[in-house]
Amino acid sequence: MPFERELEELARRKQAALEMGGREKVERQHQAGRLTARERIGKLLDPGSFLEIGLLNCSDVPGMEDRSPTDSKICGYGEIDRRQVVVSANDFTVLSATSSRVAGKKEGEAKRVAEDWGYPLVYLAEAGGARMPDIMGSIGLASFGGGGFDTFLQRYSRVRRAPMVTAIMGQSWGMPTWMGCLADFVVQIKGSAWGVSGPRVVSLALSESVTEEELGGWKVHAEMTGMTDAVAETEDECFDLIRMYLGYMPAHCDELPPEAEVPEGSGLKMADILNRLPEKRNRAYDMHRLLRCIVDEDSLFPLKGRFGRSVITALARVAGRVIGIVANQPLEQGGAMDTDGIDKVTSFLCLCDSFNVPLVFFHDIPGFMVGKPAERKRVAAKVINYVNALALVSVPKISIIVRKTYGMAYWNMCGSGAGPDFHVAWPSAEMSFVDPEIAAQVVYGGKGLDEEQLKAKTREMIENASPYGAAGRHYIQDVIDPRETRDYIAHALKISQGSRSRGIGRHELANWPTKF
Repeated sequence: MPFERELEELARRKQAALEMGGREKVERQHQAGRLTARERIGKLLDPGSFLEIGLLNCSDVPGMEDRSPTDSKICGYGEIDRRQVVVSANDFTVLSATSSRVAGKKEGEAKRVAEDWGYPLVYLAEAGGARMPDIMGSIGLASFGGGGFDTFLQRYSRVRRAPMVTAIMGQSWGMPTWMGCLADFVVQIKGSAWGVSGPRVVSLALSESVTEEELGGWKVHAEMTGMTDAVAETEDECFDLIRMYLGYMPAHCDELPPEAEVPEGSGLKMADILNRLPEKRNRAYDMHRLLRCIVDEDSLFPLKGRFGRSVITALARVAGRVIGIVANQPLEQGGAMDTDGIDKVTSFLCLCDSFNVPLVFFHDIPGFMVGKPAERKRVAAKVINYVNALALVSVPKISIIVRKTYGMAYWNMCGSGAGPDFHVAWPSAEMSFVDPEIAAQVVYGGKGLDEEQLKAKTREMIENASPYGAAGRHYIQDVIDPRETRDYIAHALKISQGSRSRGIGRHELANWPTKF
């Protein structure tokens, strides 16, 4: 056969690359309870859809060629549920998947192609930091940034043009952390960790003993920093979450999210929705129960559910169309939003506006958390950052007042004057600058009124908080029967996505930082 020797050499080189770090390193990965990078790609992507780039890459350090198959990063194209994606996976069996010049060039190309061609990027993370001694010295440092005058910025910055997902699947320091901070959606497997530097570097630099879990475990990032959006028990669950998330996202910023068939049973709970709302105005309840009545069956997909818990941010569908939900949660802090909640919502606004996801706000908020701790966490600045982000949102906005909405929080929840395209209330709504009971004490307390007179003034203030006054003067568009909420949202979505813009926004939040 012609060129037989050349073809044999090609096959040998490719087979060596496919064996990754070798049998021993692969077995070590399995003994740790983790899949290899190639196994992960095989599990995530549709069978037979992967087209690899850079299979024959290796380190550019002389003598390291045979020790660095694919230079520790596996990149290429594939499909998830028959939709095209770009995937980049850290191969921990090769030099702990540390970052290098060749690997950085390949990962940078994958990121650029995803953005330019309009394909979601999925980054599967498990890696050490930068590879040493490769990047030591002036040449090492300068070349690691890509060698050009703007190459570092191309790799480490992002304008949201196509969705990006990062999965934290093992110990991930340095580069995987930067990719997690750039991503729209981060899913972290329990037992993994991510951060700027690993425990060994921290110990040497600061003489501080710390565990991987303490530095960047799932509780740190899901509950304290809010940088992890969802937590998975296993790798299979992690892949399921990635598929689910991408199912709500368009391929890129110039199209609407995909519609889906309406599951059987959707909307049947609407007749019973009022049984989930207490008649007593100050009694707590679980907002999730109301939302599950309204949205399509099994479609509620919370983001950052363990962080900023007094507000819910979630993707969902109504009548098959994707929506983004911002809803106050009375079970937590009475629904009062703290600085974590503000950051959470601001980040979510950026996501939805960048990828044409209509926003639906459900008000039941007594205001923002105030006091000394709040002021020291810059609550005022964060409230105004939130307002500025809301002002730049250009996707359709539907605002529904379920129960209380007081003070500045009313506008932050997209009240009148804050850009709602559709703005209605339930008859249970209360709209006022502060809680009417507190207002009565402030206005009439100490004015010589007896108990009955003060009660009468309080009742009067509660009555004035009724939504009918605002509806009568067209500050809100209607007061609706709560049982009609699902149909109202479906109708509003149909109208807005049938408009001239088709519900596609201007994407003015596409490069707004979302990791607080």
